[in-house]
Amino acid sequence: MNPSDFLKQRLICVAVIARADDAVPLTEALLAGGLNCIEVTFRTTAAAEAIQRIRQTLPNAMVGAGTLLTSDNVKRAIDAGAQFGVSPGLSEAVSAVAHENHFPLFPGVVTPGEIMQALELGWNHLKFFPAETFGGVNALKALIGPFGHTGVRFIPTGGITAVTLPSYLAIPQVAAVGGSWMAERKLVAEKNWARITSLTAEAMSAIDAAGSK
Repeated sequence: MNPSDFLKQRLICVAVIARADDAVPLTEALLAGGLNCIEVTFRTTAAAEAIQRIRQTLPNAMVGAGTLLTSDNVKRAIDAGAQFGVSPGLSEAVSAVAHENHFPLFPGVVTPGEIMQALELGWNHLKFFPAETFGGVNALKALIGPFGHTGVRFIPTGGITAVTLPSYLAIPQVAAVGGSWMAERKLVAEKNWARITSLTAEAMSAIDAAGSK
């Protein structure tokens, strides 16, 4: 699939899933709120199984693997059925395995040099991370100045909330935004699926409003 297929809704829910049993209910809560794209981070031992369960149970969901730090992480993500990968930084080893397996990857960048290297490695959908810590919307706009003509598209992630979401979406070169506020660890641990659905629906409404302007 083309990377843009995973980004049509302009939002990726970044989720840390500690228990594989929570994977399907969480994704169902997101779907009920109107969002079909989830990034399961490889920060827990349950990540691979969580991805596998979502793929087997909810074919309408688009599932990616996040926090891919090594080539082995990428291989495990692919074996689990992940449809795309996300890395917090830029790694030639991670990039090579992704290319070898025709696996869509959104590598993390935060400097002009990293953007140049990512483009040289063949990636043009880049995670801008950690977005808020490194200057937020203003920093991203500054980076777009010298790179906007290259066709690069950004997925800002890190510290973004429902309040700041619209300001990122207003930037034409932002393909989508990654956020965890609609499925924070506490909400998942409490199995507060109704709240997750509500927060997701609010985010999707904000995206619809931004698109109509």
